[in-house]
Amino acid sequence: MAQPLFSRLRARRPGARIEVLAPRWVAPVLRRMAEVDEVIEADLGHGALQLAERWRLGRSLKARAYDEAVVLPNTWKSALIPLFAAIPLRAGYGRGALLNRSHRQSARRESMALRYARLSEQPGVEPAVPLPLPRLISKANDTAARFGISGPYTVFCPGAEYGPAKRWPYFRELAARLDAQIVILGSLSDKTEAEKIPGKNLVGCTTLDEAIDLIAGARAVITNDSGLMHVAAATGTPQVALFGSSSPEHTPPLSPAARVLWLKVECSPCFQRICPLGHFKCMNDLAVDRVLQEIQALP
Repeated sequence: MAQPLFSRLRARRPGARIEVLAPRWVAPVLRRMAEVDEVIEADLGHGALQLAERWRLGRSLKARAYDEAVVLPNTWKSALIPLFAAIPLRAGYGRGALLNRSHRQSARRESMALRYARLSEQPGVEPAVPLPLPRLISKANDTAARFGISGPYTVFCPGAEYGPAKRWPYFRELAARLDAQIVILGSLSDKTEAEKIPGKNLVGCTTLDEAIDLIAGARAVITNDSGLMHVAAATGTPQVALFGSSSPEHTPPLSPAARVLWLKVECSPCFQRICPLGHFKCMNDLAVDRVLQEIQALP
């Protein structure tokens, strides 16, 4: 979702060097973006302030003499490192004195890609649309063969790190009705869900690089609103993306090869981790037949 921003920065400043400071787990994705010159891995815990660590990291980056920092996460702590690094221009949303090119927050939820791309402009200026689509660099590889996969296959991504309200409950039933070799991908937190699904279960068994390769080589991907959904979009693999408590208007798969299913029931999107009403209609009412229709319509 940040790659359209990188594309805009590269187009506006062709000679600029773009480096991205990011958590270690997401670094493989960033290294496959043509716009990114270097990825700096930050070993910082999610949700932790870690003020001393941020101070040391910021001071170590000061020697690089950056001209500008663009801060994407919407937290105060994420703006500390550019401040500690003495970067003269620090752009982002809000955060008072920590940033000196501050953009106004939108009063409504909007596309995250648009929200990020706006940071390539001066405050109050909207980026030109349509935004560039994300695209990850493909690498020739034998990943599928190394995992014992031969012939065409379809990838299932049944997990969603955010919580169960984003997880469609019928992947097992879909697998039973789909005439395809199924490969199941995800993190260890998806293990319980994946064990219920017939197919080659590689949940927790791949690196992120390997998961990207397997998704890029798939005939199709069926996924919840998750990180791997965005990976599938950026590889151009045909996919069906299933939305429940979240909204495709906020975090859509940015690909012309993606088909989105969202029932948009009266209480959706609630953006909750667990259904606050207990009925989970947004996902429970999304029938296997409906998903099969979308799969059959894929390019």
